[in-house]
Amino acid sequence: MSDALTATYGPRWPWDGNFERSLPGPGGPSYNPRRDLTRARSKEHTTGKVIAELKFAFWQSMFTARHDVRVWDHQILTLFPSRTSHTARELRGRIYTDLDSIRKLRNRVAHHEPIFSRNLTDDLTRLLELVELRCTDTAGWLRAMEEVSTLLPQRP
Repeated sequence: MSDALTATYGPRWPWDGNFERSLPGPGGPSYNPRRDLTRARSKEHTTGKVIAELKFAFWQSMFTARHDVRVWDHQILTLFPSRTSHTARELRGRIYTDLDSIRKLRNRVAHHEPIFSRNLTDDLTRLLELVELRCTDTAGWLRAMEEVSTLLPQRP
């Protein structure tokens, strides 16, 4: 995402007015990415630090159709080189959906809520495939490191 925003708005994209105006503001959805960006950049002074402060929901919101023309239509197929035969908009939609599922799982875990009724095998597959879309080497490393796949068959 940062690579896409840097290519579109420059290396200091968190402070770019055009980028800020591209985000939903007050009166928009219940989650307000513009407010999240404003808060993050008021506390931090480098792009890297702002990235770390932004919520998962912010990153997911960047994969909505509102960013197709400005960001995704001309970059997504290059930034996610391991894609299958998706068009740019299909791929962006798939990534949004995958991030939504992963975000919900993450929220359940972070709030110490039960996840037993979830299909955790599907969750793991979705996460691994999403990483692989961006980088097969990183996905290979993640597959070698993760232990969830060996624990899932042992669940009661």
